[in-house]
Amino acid sequence: MKVYLSGEIHTDWREQIITGAQGLDVTFAAPITDHAASDDCGVAILGAEEDKFWHDRKGAQINAIRTRKAIAEADVVVVRFGDQYKQWNAAFDAGYAAALGKSLIILHSADHAHALKEVDAAALAVASEPAQVVAILRYVLTGALAG
Repeated sequence: MKVYLSGEIHTDWREQIITGAQGLDVTFAAPITDHAASDDCGVAILGAEEDKFWHDRKGAQINAIRTRKAIAEADVVVVRFGDQYKQWNAAFDAGYAAALGKSLIILHSADHAHALKEVDAAALAVASEPAQVVAILRYVLTGALAG
């Protein structure tokens, strides 16, 4: 199974899922989580921009090549919404995955339940902890409820 891990980059939730899923037949993909590299890839590759809008746009478009490919190839897309920042890109990834008919798991705290109600409604599962995502993957792949 191919799983794309989208969303916030400031906590270790991805590592928790990857570690928890050891032994399962799962391949994980993710965006570039080095914030500076992600922000600056466009100008580093294609040349400097004086205007911050175009600087950001170049990076966003190059990152979109990676993101679109990973979501298109994924069997399951997990989108994590963290507490620290607004993740507009994560919401976009969730919508893109839903539009492609991907199996979508949303991961967030109870504090975001109201704000993400439309995103949650598009998901096949809404989890609050990375361990729940691992349990879903284990159940889907093996039928086992416990690891």
